[in-house]
Amino acid sequence: MHFTVEAQNRCRPWVPRSSIAIDATAGNGFDTLFLADCVGSQGRVYALDLQADAILRTANKVAQAGYSDRVQCIRADHASLADHVQVEHRGRISCAMFNLGYLPHSDKSVVTQAATTLRALDALEPILAPSAVISILAYVGHSAGLEESQAVDHWIQKRIESYLVDRLVDESNSISPILWVLRRR
Repeated sequence: MHFTVEAQNRCRPWVPRSSIAIDATAGNGFDTLFLADCVGSQGRVYALDLQADAILRTANKVAQAGYSDRVQCIRADHASLADHVQVEHRGRISCAMFNLGYLPHSDKSVVTQAATTLRALDALEPILAPSAVISILAYVGHSAGLEESQAVDHWIQKRIESYLVDRLVDESNSISPILWVLRRR
């Protein structure tokens, strides 16, 4: 199973045209492009990443696809995502995607961390639309990955009454990525 494609497939029905979405970890821009396509020309995508290289890669992909008018690329930690969402978009976020870990083809010592990911998830909750979806893809095979995935799982378990949760993992692989897809009840 290709988890990034699965995350997009599971989010697609919940990202209507003209909606607002967040790619909390822009990386190479693939989820940003997916979201920009979903929201259409009247929608908006906020794409955040701490690394300048990731924002540059994403901005280039966005420009090549002709989506610059609907995507805002922001160099910032995902923990501060709510600070970058315009006031009129708060409460209207239809989808937020997290692809945790490190930027492929880059410095593997720079990774997302449990503490900042939890702050990002906490900041996201109050700005979500009533029928929003969140995808969180965690990679347990890197140095901080297991701790981060356990922290995310704990965060989700504390909110199980608020979300319908799908959890996908390849049980035959001890370092399989974990994909959570959460839909607000």
